[in-house]
Amino acid sequence: MKTTQILTIFLIIITSLAHAQYVIKDGSDLLNLKKVPQEKAYVDHNGPLVFSGEYLFYSLHCFNAQTNNPTNVSKIGYVALVNESKEFIFEHKVKLEKGHGYGDFFVSTEIPSGRYKLIGYTQWMKNSGLPQVFKDDIVIINPYLADQSTLLKDSKNSTTSITPKIPSVSDSSTLTIRTNKSAYLPREKVNLNIKNFKGALGHGFYTIKVKRKEEIAIASAINSITYGNEYFNADKEIKQTIGDRIFLPEQRGELFYGTVKHSKSSIPTESLPIVISVPGKESLLKFSKTDNSGNFYSYIRKDRKNPMVLIQVENQDDLYIIEKGVPENIDLTNLTFSDFALSKDQEDYIKNRSVLNQIENQFFGSKPDSIIQSNPIDIFNGGIPEVIILDDYTRFPTLEESLVEVVKFAGFRKGNTDKTYIRIGQNFKSYDEEYNDFPAIVLIDGAYIPNHEQIRTYDARKIEKISLTRDQFRLGSKEYQGIISIETFKGDFLDDYSAKNSLVVPFTQPVSKKNYFVQTYQLGNTTFDRVPDYRRLLYWNPKFDIADSTYDFEFYTSDLEGTYEIILNGFTSYGKPLSVIKEIEVLKAD
Repeated sequence: MKTTQILTIFLIIITSLAHAQYVIKDGSDLLNLKKVPQEKAYVDHNGPLVFSGEYLFYSLHCFNAQTNNPTNVSKIGYVALVNESKEFIFEHKVKLEKGHGYGDFFVSTEIPSGRYKLIGYTQWMKNSGLPQVFKDDIVIINPYLADQSTLLKDSKNSTTSITPKIPSVSDSSTLTIRTNKSAYLPREKVNLNIKNFKGALGHGFYTIKVKRKEEIAIASAINSITYGNEYFNADKEIKQTIGDRIFLPEQRGELFYGTVKHSKSSIPTESLPIVISVPGKESLLKFSKTDNSGNFYSYIRKDRKNPMVLIQVENQDDLYIIEKGVPENIDLTNLTFSDFALSKDQEDYIKNRSVLNQIENQFFGSKPDSIIQSNPIDIFNGGIPEVIILDDYTRFPTLEESLVEVVKFAGFRKGNTDKTYIRIGQNFKSYDEEYNDFPAIVLIDGAYIPNHEQIRTYDARKIEKISLTRDQFRLGSKEYQGIISIETFKGDFLDDYSAKNSLVVPFTQPVSKKNYFVQTYQLGNTTFDRVPDYRRLLYWNPKFDIADSTYDFEFYTSDLEGTYEIILNGFTSYGKPLSVIKEIEVLKAD
C-alpha cells in the first residue's frame, strides 16, 4: 500500500503555540521562547531620494542578533514604507532564503511628496518594538500634485540647513572596486572588477549598485557600517515574561491562522479539524486543528500562485463562525522623520528629472524585467494522475453522470451514515492492501470540497478535465482513497462557491523574485538606437556572494551625464560590515 502523508501540523517551539500573539503561560514556555535568538534586519536600497515614476529597489538581510550571522529562524521578512502620519504606503512580505530577500516598489503619481521611513523587520522582531526594527529615511518628490507644502513648509525659499551625512566607508584593505577607466561616454561599457585581498575574511554577501550621485543635498542612505554601529546593542533575546503576549516567528513559511467559534454560543471550539486550501491550477492543501481557545494555524512554505485562501471546517454537522487572524502592526508612535526640505530654486531640476522619468517610462516595454518562476506545485505529490478531457467523450449534464459514464474507478457512493461521497477504486493490481471505504479528496479548481453531496448535480458542461490518482493519502489524521481534481474551463469555481462553515479570505502574497533588466549596447545591434536611455540606476545586484578572490561585472552607462557612485555594501560571513564606494564620470564626447 502506498500512503502519502501530504499535510501535517507543524509545531513551533512548543505544541500549544497556535496564535499569532501568544500569551506566555509559565516558566517552561518562557524558557523555550528565550532559546529562540532575537533577530535584526538591514535594508539596502537605491534611495534616499526617489521621484514619482521611479522604482525603489531594496535588498533585505535578516540576522541572528546573537551571532550576526544570517538568521535561520524566520523564513518571512517584511519591508514597508511609512509616511509621517504613521500610515503604511506599502508593506511587502519577502521570502527569506538563508536570511536574504529582495523586491521593489514603483512610486506612482498617487503618492504625495513627503518624508517617509523605510522599515525592515520580521514578526519575531516585533517583540522588541521599534528600536529593533531597521529604519532609514526616504524622500519622495511628486511634482504632478499641486500641493508640495509637506516639503516646502519649513524652507522659506531656501533649503533647510542640511549637512549631508558622509557614509562610513571601510578601508579597501579587504575589498576593492576597480574600473577600466574613470570617465565614460554615454552608452559605453564599464568593466567592473571586485577583488578580495583577505581570502575567507572577505567572504560574505553584498549588494552592488551603480547610481547617479544626488544633486540635491540629502543625508545618504544608511550603509552596512553605520547600521552595524547603530544596531550593535539590539536585543539578543525577547524581553517578555510570563503573562505577556508575543508575536511568533514565521519559522516554516507564511504563518496563516485564525479562530473558530460555535455559531450559536460564540464559544471557541476545541479539536476541530480545519482544511485550508489555496485554489488554482497549482493548488495547495493544509490541515490544522483548533486548540482549546479555538485557534488554528498552519505554515505555507511553497510559492502559492493565488492571493485567496479558502478556510473550511471539515465537520459539516454543525454551524461555526470562522475568523482569519491578522497580526497587529508594530507600534510606530516614536518613529521620527528627517527634516529634509526643498527650495524654490530647485524647481528646474525637479521638472527636468521628471520629464526624463516620463520619457524613460514610455519605453518601459522595451526594457522589461522578468519574474523568476518557482517550482510547480504538484497536488498529487509525485503520483501520475489519469487525466480525462471531457470533450473527448460524450457529454453528460451532471458531474455524477459524468463519473458514471466517463471516468473509471470513481463515482458517488453511500457510506454507513447514508452520506453520499465520491470514492475512487483501489488499485489492487499494483498494491497488496486491505479493502477500505475511504472517501476521495475532491478539489474543484483547487478548492477543497468537504461535502461531496453538494456537487453531485454540478453542471458538467463547465468542466474541462478531471484528473485522479488512486494512491491513499492522509490529511491530518483522516485517511483518503485517492485525489480527484476537477478543472473548469474558466477556473472560476471559487467565485460562486458557497458552503456552510467556509470562509474565503485574501492573504497577501510574498513579492515575486525578478531577474532585473540589464541594458546592453552590442556592436552592430541597433535594437536600442532610437530608444532613449535616462537610467539613473545603471546596475543593481540585490545579493552577490563573495567566496573567491576576484569577480568581474559589466554594465553600460546611460544618456544621462554626471557623477555615478559604484557602491559595494554588505557583510562578511563573520558578521563584519564592509562598504566601499568608487565614483566614475559620464561625459559627452567633445
